[in-house]
Amino acid sequence: MNVLLVGCGRMGGAMARGWNGAHRVLVFDPMAAELPEGTERVDSLDDVEAGGEMAVVLAVKPQVFPSIGESLRPLARHDALFVSIMAGITLQGLSDALGSGRTVRTMPNTPAAIGQGITAAVAGRDVRMGDFATVNELLGPTGQVVWIDEEAQIDAVTAVSGSGPAYFFRFTEALAKAGAEEGLPPELAMQLARATFTGAAALAGADPAELAELRRQVTSPGGTTAAGLAQMDQEDAIDRLVRKVVEAAAARSRELAG
Repeated sequence: MNVLLVGCGRMGGAMARGWNGAHRVLVFDPMAAELPEGTERVDSLDDVEAGGEMAVVLAVKPQVFPSIGESLRPLARHDALFVSIMAGITLQGLSDALGSGRTVRTMPNTPAAIGQGITAAVAGRDVRMGDFATVNELLGPTGQVVWIDEEAQIDAVTAVSGSGPAYFFRFTEALAKAGAEEGLPPELAMQLARATFTGAAALAGADPAELAELRRQVTSPGGTTAAGLAQMDQEDAIDRLVRKVVEAAAARSRELAG
């Protein structure tokens, strides 16, 4: 299969490296000084030969897409499969720009750049049964892939997993700041907080236990962890805060999609 990657930034580059040797990979990205090994540079989308089995992965910023949609229409007319990782561009928006309903809209997150992400995907109206396996293969280098039934769920996906890494980073910043306010040198407080964040994430990924069970394993009755968690749980403080965070992100996602 021929794969045309439109946009070879951090996410697109990670995918291209994972495809090395499996497909013929063409890359269109005038801003990329170097391309991943095993790929071929395309200087103009008009130079891409239509025909044959082709998948087009759209990995540009959403504001760039309107300027290139028309150039991709010949590929759509030759039955290419389009896979978008652009935020805010709906299936209808893709279809209107490309003149094709053989489209898949996805929402990855930033850990996908190191193969540790999770991407939700939703199929357009003309996607075929075999396309699901193709998309799973194309997105495989980025981590897990899950399929959702309704495009409206993308906004909640965006709020939970798309934006989610930033929430954990922000909490870790706050944890380090609180440690410094308790008397730790700021650099040491950040080292402790950051290592605890990454270590806890690794443990959650390696241990099949429920998160609630992992939490209980750390929490001795009447101990220090219980005292800290009591502040989080007082009047459901942590649940109410996270609910507001997710609601705000989901609402913004709907606004961006029009």
